Amino acid sequence: MSTQPKQPKQPTQLMQPTPPTYSSPIILGIESATSRVGCAIGTPLGILAARESNKPRQHAESLVPQIAEILDEAALSFTDIDALAVDVGPGLYTGLRVGITTAITMAYALDKSLVALTSLELVAHAIRSPEHSYEQIDVVIDARRGEVFHAAFTSALKPISEATVAKPEDLAKKLAQEVPNTCLVGDGVEAYQAIFAQAGLSTNNATIYPSAETSVELAVAAVLANKTTEPAKVRPLYLRGPDAQPIVVPTRS
Repeated sequence: MSTQPKQPKQPTQLMQPTPPTYSSPIILGIESATSRVGCAIGTPLGILAARESNKPRQHAESLVPQIAEILDEAALSFTDIDALAVDVGPGLYTGLRVGITTAITMAYALDKSLVALTSLELVAHAIRSPEHSYEQIDVVIDARRGEVFHAAFTSALKPISEATVAKPEDLAKKLAQEVPNTCLVGDGVEAYQAIFAQAGLSTNNATIYPSAETSVELAVAAVLANKTTEPAKVRPLYLRGPDAQPIVVPTRS
């Protein structure tokens, strides 16, 4: 009785993972205007991944690894990004430079456009549904050196003042006289809570920081409306000089 030779087993075909399909545009948001640094990636349907750390003076060391982490978590590559969003300030001088430089460099390398957003509008837009009815929203960000960055918005989040830098005492007095029923938000309110409370202003709102997640949300709308900026035109919003001043060595006459 003859036997048929056994056929060699065919190697098992490994299934290659199918890359996820996301709605467009895919936005990478970068935030570095305050002591916090972070990034987020998302689409019109929401945030896919995000990272944030609060390590003062470590923006440069933290940001790029964070970006790599969220891309990996979302199973995306750099080339999948459709546009970038970046906080252009006002904020801390060194932190701003790190975030803006990273965003511009990536935009050039990937041939993508940018959406430039201010830290003040990012804080304002992070308010979803205030508990009370306010005449306006005043965003106050700690600028260090006994000062705050400030801008006012309507309850519908439309800007009604330019970004300024002020002494908290002067701002508190002005708001108490002109708009006592205002919604004060931002880490500057927490930093100078006693001053604003003494002026009779409500300081009970939770502290809100500008975030990469909010920048993604706003940038999605901007990209869909074709309201983006070329990388070469993105500029930081500096309202004063750097916190670190050069040491002046006296010379002998």
